[in-house]
Amino acid sequence: MSGIISTGEKRLVLVSGRAYPGLAEQVAESLGTEVSSTTAYDFASGEIYVRFNESVRGADVFVLQSMTAPINKWFMEQLIMVDAAKRASAKRITVVAPLYPYSRQDKKHQGREPVSAKLIADMYKTAGADRIMSVDLHASQAQGFFDGPVDHLWAMPVLVDYVRGRIDPEKVAVVSPDAGRIRVAEKWSAKLGNCPLAFVHKTRDTTRPNVAVANRVVGDVTGRQCVLVDDMIDTAGTIAEAVKVLYDAGASDVIVAATHGVLSDPAPQRLEESGASEVIVTDTLPIEEDKRFPHLTVLPIAPLLARGIFEVFEDGSVTSMFDGVA
Repeated sequence: MSGIISTGEKRLVLVSGRAYPGLAEQVAESLGTEVSSTTAYDFASGEIYVRFNESVRGADVFVLQSMTAPINKWFMEQLIMVDAAKRASAKRITVVAPLYPYSRQDKKHQGREPVSAKLIADMYKTAGADRIMSVDLHASQAQGFFDGPVDHLWAMPVLVDYVRGRIDPEKVAVVSPDAGRIRVAEKWSAKLGNCPLAFVHKTRDTTRPNVAVANRVVGDVTGRQCVLVDDMIDTAGTIAEAVKVLYDAGASDVIVAATHGVLSDPAPQRLEESGASEVIVTDTLPIEEDKRFPHLTVLPIAPLLARGIFEVFEDGSVTSMFDGVA
């Protein structure tokens, strides 16, 4: 079977970069197809070469790349693949970036800083992308950075379905790691039966990367099983501190749930030693064996991506996938 789905006059082609081919294969399996064959390699200078081995003329092409380290290399490869599809006369090109690159740089914290997330959107557009699909953007307003449709998928249904089986609904509380994620925590609360909410008051030094201090819990978590929710875990400094603050505030248990497991060192060690009973992430990024630890759970994101891709291909409704979550 080729990496093409045909429906009447329409053709869906799924192509993948080299960052995380396993995810693309899982998405293709959910779609009932295969990843279209490509040739890709690096020149001695570090420049990237890509060629599609099958025709994409007139096709609806989805270019999937997982933005894991080294992110700049994989982002450049995805841009080159988009350009190749454009020059090969693809009818429509959708960038599928489960973790949107540079998503945390979505505004200026100080003078003379870039808004890198906007630059990323501009580069996708210049390369020839017609639309973007991503999962749990760091800030929803980043959808406005791209001059075209942006399909914002939510991993919440995947995470919530799993967490429901791990909690006592009478004793649970949903906790945001900072005030900025309260709206997401409210949606979690609604899905878990309108359970109590709390957030961790946090201060951040904008001149130092990956540095934040969790100060205190706002809300009553005494005797409660806390579900600490976030969009991503990078070095895990914020999350590990938040877990400690919650236990200090009287929480009986802490479960961590996040969409993107970046898990830059020393995240695995911090999370393993944090005291959280379970850390739950999805596989939007590859999580190598040396980053895994006994109470880490990795949930598959491929079925969600596959459904989103199919809805776009059939000109259906991506919003309808999430039952009002937006």
